[in-house]
Amino acid sequence: MPTTWNPALYLKFQQERTQPSIDLVRRIEVKEPASILDVGCGPGNSTAVLAERWPQSRITGLDNSAEMIGKARTDFPDRDWVVSDARDLPDWRRYDIVYSNAAIQWIPDHETLVPRLLALVNPGGALAVQVPLYHGMPVRRVISEVAQENRWRGVTEGADSQMVFHDPPFYYDLVAPNSDRVSLWQTSYFHEMESHSMIVEMIRSTGMRPFLERLKSDGEREQFAALVLDGIKREYPRQANGRVLFEFRRFFFVAYR
Repeated sequence: MPTTWNPALYLKFQQERTQPSIDLVRRIEVKEPASILDVGCGPGNSTAVLAERWPQSRITGLDNSAEMIGKARTDFPDRDWVVSDARDLPDWRRYDIVYSNAAIQWIPDHETLVPRLLALVNPGGALAVQVPLYHGMPVRRVISEVAQENRWRGVTEGADSQMVFHDPPFYYDLVAPNSDRVSLWQTSYFHEMESHSMIVEMIRSTGMRPFLERLKSDGEREQFAALVLDGIKREYPRQANGRVLFEFRRFFFVAYR
């Protein structure tokens, strides 16, 4: 099944997607990193945050999506961009900061991936990661329930497993043995949406994407999205002013070498 990303749709909610990146960068206690690797950099919005804090650092943005890297190269032509899978990173290269914002959930086998990313960090540096706590959110339950309906079950089978999640203690146990110290925290972001449809639009390019890619036509995709919208209306009531609060939970950790 081909995997593609839509940078324009992803960046339509740039503020909501970039704020966690800003919050993670602010918590990294590495003063003057010479080199930084942004794993799963997407269209470069997180890389720009890194560059704003450490303008003198050599920053490399890596993503396995040619579409995302193409957008990043267009918007930030002076940066170093690489189309590659994070699992193919060379073992010999080291960085002062290895950083990943809302990306590793798309990569399987975190038991191997996370320690390998930590091993790429120079002494005195840090591995900084943000992972959506999507597996505990009502929106994921809605999508999974729609996918299990008779009409969709066969064609969407396996889509739910494309995103990998674990609880915070799991990641602590992966990094603590080879870290001097580890900082962990969780944050809930309440995104103010004008309508329930905006929630659907936001997740079309992320959590709903593996399901939509398996459907055969635009008509089927719109029907699937309409059913998800119905479920979202039940799970996220309107506020007194008519708007909808979309709570998005995220987990962060910074492991220092």
